[in-house]
Amino acid sequence: MLDKGALDQKQLEQIAVAARLLRRGGIVAFPTETVYGLGADATNTDAVQKVYTIKQRPADHPLIVHIGHMAQLDIWALEIPEAARLLARHFWPGPLTLILKRSAHIPDCVTGGQDTVGLRIPAHPVALELLNMIGPDKAIAAPSANRYGRISPTAAVHVRNTLSNKIDMILDGGTCNIGLESTIVSFENDAVFLLRPGGISVSAIESVLSKPVISYKNRKTAVRVPGAIPSHYAPATPLQLFHLPELVQTAIKLAAQNLRVAVITWSDAGMSQFNVPYIQHVKMSSDPVRYGQQLYAVLHQQDQAAIDYILMETPPELPAWLAISDRLQRASQAYL
Repeated sequence: MLDKGALDQKQLEQIAVAARLLRRGGIVAFPTETVYGLGADATNTDAVQKVYTIKQRPADHPLIVHIGHMAQLDIWALEIPEAARLLARHFWPGPLTLILKRSAHIPDCVTGGQDTVGLRIPAHPVALELLNMIGPDKAIAAPSANRYGRISPTAAVHVRNTLSNKIDMILDGGTCNIGLESTIVSFENDAVFLLRPGGISVSAIESVLSKPVISYKNRKTAVRVPGAIPSHYAPATPLQLFHLPELVQTAIKLAAQNLRVAVITWSDAGMSQFNVPYIQHVKMSSDPVRYGQQLYAVLHQQDQAAIDYILMETPPELPAWLAISDRLQRASQAYL
């Protein structure tokens, strides 16, 4: 599971420092394949409370608990359905979070007072070695390493720009290779529910289970999970979504008022119409995997620029774009 050969001696020494900090109640930002996490010892209530304070996160908004080995699943969860074990065996380490009945090892503050907990094994050598070094009796509770409701970080510089003076250490593991948060699923009787789309597609999960996954929209009593509030993942700069024709019209109208506009598209049509003053055009990939890898970095870049509005082309209504559409819909809610 863990490829220590991917880490050099300096990285191993830095990870060892981070592990000691965590065991002493410190807060460490660390890389995963999805986004950077803001980590605390999941068994240390004081440390977990620090995470909530640093992020300015509501106390009832649960954290995901990261574990290092499949064998630890039974330490942190109870009454694990066979479907959950099947998905864990197939997708872990990887960007899939399982909502399961929590064990007594997990304090209320981690779960927002719920009797369930989100668990996953991250697929990043730095994260896995960190989990290995803190020991088999520990796990890391970690939301994304950003202010609550803002853009998730996919590089160490994103964390430094917002939280560096509030945390004990940032482990730099390069750019996250997926760039979107994990998929979250829950289990009820024989049904599996999608609570948040993410790095693992619904079709991939359904292929493993040999049955459909039910949308959270069709569940009467949804479990509270990270990133599920209507307004989330938002830049400080107002962001709005448009289909291309309306996007062009809106951008030109704003530019005519001497407002600086970032226009972010994935399609090729209408490119020449953005060659006017006050409009900065960013062409994203039309491949959803590559688009997802780029998304948060591009939003961070535009948020740091002197821009008045970010206008984005609405993603295609296709299953492969589900997680991207979810993030952009939530990112735009604050400005509707």
